[in-house]
Amino acid sequence: MLPFLFCYLAIYGGAHAYLLSRTLRGFRLGPPYPVIFLVVALFMVLAPILVRLLERWGKDRCARLVAYLGYLWMGFFFLFLSASLSLDLLRGALWASGWLLQRDLVPAEGRLLSLSLSLALAGSLYGLCEARSIRVEQLTLHTPKLPQGAGRLRIVQISDVHLGLMVGRAGLKRILDRVALLGPDLLLSTGDLVDGQMDGLAGRDRELGRVRLPLGKFAVLGNHELFAGLAPSIAFTERGGFRLLRGAAVAVGDYLTLAGVDDPALSGGELDEQALLGSLPRERFTILLKHRPKVEPQSRGLFDLQLSGHVHKGQIFPFNLVTHLAYPVKMGLSAAGSGSLLYVSRGSGTWGPPIRVLAPPEVTVIDLLPLV
Repeated sequence: MLPFLFCYLAIYGGAHAYLLSRTLRGFRLGPPYPVIFLVVALFMVLAPILVRLLERWGKDRCARLVAYLGYLWMGFFFLFLSASLSLDLLRGALWASGWLLQRDLVPAEGRLLSLSLSLALAGSLYGLCEARSIRVEQLTLHTPKLPQGAGRLRIVQISDVHLGLMVGRAGLKRILDRVALLGPDLLLSTGDLVDGQMDGLAGRDRELGRVRLPLGKFAVLGNHELFAGLAPSIAFTERGGFRLLRGAAVAVGDYLTLAGVDDPALSGGELDEQALLGSLPRERFTILLKHRPKVEPQSRGLFDLQLSGHVHKGQIFPFNLVTHLAYPVKMGLSAAGSGSLLYVSRGSGTWGPPIRVLAPPEVTVIDLLPLV
């Protein structure tokens, strides 16, 4: 935890120091603005830590207020920083062009900062709306593993809901309303159903439990279940009516097999998926539930479809460029090799900032059909 806190404070605090100095210089602001901006910046940098302390002290209302302030600011700040750095690149290009043309083409720094702030504010407002607009992503797969006349098997995937202080009753209702409208036979959760703490979850398990489907509900654990506490996270998921698959597989219906593995953060390393998948009958359609969108080479060909989440498509553009470096996979459906497929969800909720920019939340519906 200490190395993480050090990195967090160094990166987030350093970014605040950079933008603080630029803002004061660009707008030529003197006293008392430096002191005011410094106090605000310190509070916002320390807000996520303060939220955890308030939770421990049982101050749930204060924790929720600080969380909303701190995480809304975090989203706005990231957009402000991204816009500022992008405009710095533009400023460099204009300076080089002006040097070649022997003309001053560089706008005043105050004008560039004003543009950065305007873009960040507009992006934040848009992101608040986008985060509430859950999209249904439709996937239709024809497979010879369903015999002619078997009819449609409808599966719905949710992922990365992050129930807690920021995603509460209203957020869960939006997701479950979408699920109800789709009329699935089976509901699958691919990890991070809860956020980094168990606060704000009262009653959410009962709301999940009211969703009853013909073939049931199944889930795997993500890394945030560990952050929130493994035992209470498991208990919450099971009270919500999900059957957890932890390095296990189960036959569902006449033609489907589900297999699921814990996130590596829980297991301490990669699991032996090959042993699990290799023991399953190949004549049944096999779905592997795995939180992180990483396909193990030895697992290719041993499953038909892997369902994953975790990356949120970066959640706030252009952070997707960073997540793509860690997980260089395509969002949505892609070939995983040896006849296997991978589907990566953008996630159904939000982590941290309650905004999404160019990465709308999704509920995924997968229709399995026999070959025509």
